[in-house]
Amino acid sequence: MNRLIVGVSGSSAPQLGLAVLSALRTVPDLEIHLVISRGAVRSIAAEMGDEAEREFTALADVTYQPDNLAAAIASGSFRTAGMVVAPCSMRSLAAIATGNTGDLLTRAADVCLKERRRLVLVTRETPLNLIHIRNMETVTLAGGVIMPPVPAFYHRPETIDDLLKHLSGKVLDLFGIEHHLFRRWEGFPGGDQAADPAARSGGAAR
Repeated sequence: MNRLIVGVSGSSAPQLGLAVLSALRTVPDLEIHLVISRGAVRSIAAEMGDEAEREFTALADVTYQPDNLAAAIASGSFRTAGMVVAPCSMRSLAAIATGNTGDLLTRAADVCLKERRRLVLVTRETPLNLIHIRNMETVTLAGGVIMPPVPAFYHRPETIDDLLKHLSGKVLDLFGIEHHLFRRWEGFPGGDQAADPAARSGGAAR
């Protein structure tokens, strides 16, 4: 099914959501359905400027109001490939983990879980308390994927945009979408044996 839902919740770093939307927009024949929470509207304005919300909606095929629980994505009969929430606040995580879905973003995520569709939560908070960790465990046990925006450096990023592209690529990987957003790890130069003294000697690393 060539439909994917993108949710942007009210955590800091809405830039994560925009990066994911930008990456998805390059995928041929993909229909993007977007819901931005009330909290996200405020965080987008605070961190990216008053007009930045338009950048998000311009990248979507369909945009929903966060209070519209009669929207298509609120029903399991509306078929999609799943949903990514980027960023995912701890409040949205808690609502999804407990089934207390009071807005369209969390309801759409709940639908993905009940229909056994891919749900990826780019949870943004640090440090974590036990409540956060247990909510993450609950969502994972229910079939969701918790994907904190942890930066990687094996692709030698030079800019913040490089880090955002890597994160977006990891999201696309989870939905089986091909991309060229970052250089993948292919082992140390010269092969594994050149990088592993134990392998050269035939012994096991200790």
